[in-house]
Amino acid sequence: MEERRKDIRRRTLKAAKIMIDGKSVIDCTVRNLTDTGASLEVGTPVGIPDTFELSIPLDNLKRKCRVTWRQERKIGVQFV
Repeated sequence: MEERRKDIRRRTLKAAKIMIDGKSVIDCTVRNLTDTGASLEVGTPVGIPDTFELSIPLDNLKRKCRVTWRQERKIGVQFV
């Protein structure tokens, strides 16, 4: 299978939070990470909007994200 990503993917297992409009928070796990995006594991992708802020407390990182794909319990995001 040919790799189509522009950046090198780093596998990880970090707790994170999906912040929606500064009001709602959904816990998730970062499964892999690049400089331009991430793969997130969620309980369900239902109710997660197309854009949100991702917070990774361990890295003191907050990034605005746009969803690029969805699966049963995973979503892919691009940092904007």
